[in-house]
Amino acid sequence: MNQRTLAGFQVGSVGFGCMNLDHAYGPAVSETEGERVLLGALDAGYTLMDTATLYGAGANEERVGRVLGERRSEFVLSSKCGMAIIPVDGKPTRVIDGRPETLMRQCEDSLRRLQVDVIDLYYLHRWDKKVPIEDSVGALARMVEKGYVRSIGLSEVSAETLRRAHAVHPVAALQTEYSLWSRNAELAVLDACQELGIAFVAFSPVARGFLCDCLHDVSTLHAKDIRRSMPRFAADTYAQNLKLLGPFRKLAKQAGCTPSQLALAWLLHRAPHIIPIPGTQRLDHMLENAGAECVMLTAEVMQTLESLINQSTVCGPRYDPQATQEVDTEAYPASTATA
Repeated sequence: MNQRTLAGFQVGSVGFGCMNLDHAYGPAVSETEGERVLLGALDAGYTLMDTATLYGAGANEERVGRVLGERRSEFVLSSKCGMAIIPVDGKPTRVIDGRPETLMRQCEDSLRRLQVDVIDLYYLHRWDKKVPIEDSVGALARMVEKGYVRSIGLSEVSAETLRRAHAVHPVAALQTEYSLWSRNAELAVLDACQELGIAFVAFSPVARGFLCDCLHDVSTLHAKDIRRSMPRFAADTYAQNLKLLGPFRKLAKQAGCTPSQLALAWLLHRAPHIIPIPGTQRLDHMLENAGAECVMLTAEVMQTLESLINQSTVCGPRYDPQATQEVDTEAYPASTATA
């Protein structure tokens, strides 16, 4: 793969999001299939592996450590703290907790699950707004001092919060949702990252599967698929959004690539400090995503894509009210597009 800079490392221009193997989109994959995908990703040239305390309540970190331990020298490892699944009144519950003592404990647990002495890049998964960002970042800075992590990152924060954090300790990366259909990053944080020399890591770069052009009936989603709670995937709203796929599919054909490769290529062409991290449970999809770096897009195609799918043409906000309150990102008004 072509290389991009992340936290002082050179990594492949497309990273691998490990979450899907254990979290969010239905049942965890089998041990055998997970091994095939993770080892296959290294063989295909992926050199950034992204996981988190949250994913599978720690099971994803354990899987990454178990499967990739013997090939640790071949990739940059990133994980996250500050959001976890813990028992609350006897029920597994997702909890955001940015208190320094919680973050330090989660880091130590991550090191154990990942079977490593140091994590290359460790993010604050969500800013706990009950805790000053300076306090949470201070805890991450102490992890660097202790040698637990090499660099720190933030996820889903605004440009203002990023600057406050960066004043406490250098932030190496900002991770936020970014794709043709989630353009909030263009309001401020993309430019802030470029100005401060911070890598921008784009999660959900194929719009949670929408831009793969393979999900046409949301009723087929697994009962525990997180997209069932997302307004854009509500049946009526999704029916409106599907109208965008016909023209998008034609553009992919003209570019000589698949729809998912077109979505990733658009991100790679947007700026050199952007690193998308698509995730998948399937080996063939992982290999397909890796091919996006070979897709060349003209300025005319870029403009056409941006006019076709953007904050004005996509129906619905990306999160429900509860999840919206949990992030700190700038936001466009929800679109009411009907065409």
